[in-house]
Amino acid sequence: MEFLQEYWPFLIPLILIDLGLKLFAVLHILKHNSFRFGNRVLWLIISIALNLIGPVLYFTIGKGDE
Repeated sequence: MEFLQEYWPFLIPLILIDLGLKLFAVLHILKHNSFRFGNRVLWLIISIALNLIGPVLYFTIGKGDE
């Protein structure tokens, strides 16, 4: 457990960024109907299952034109 204590200052911001991006991506997916690739269920699974990369993928290649 002492091993993790020295990394907490680096892990806490990463965890908060990950949770914030996931929340923002999930809310955006639920509010919008148009996607460039795939459908709503696919993007929800990708955004939730893939840590930090899923929401970034959604906002870069999945988000449709509004």
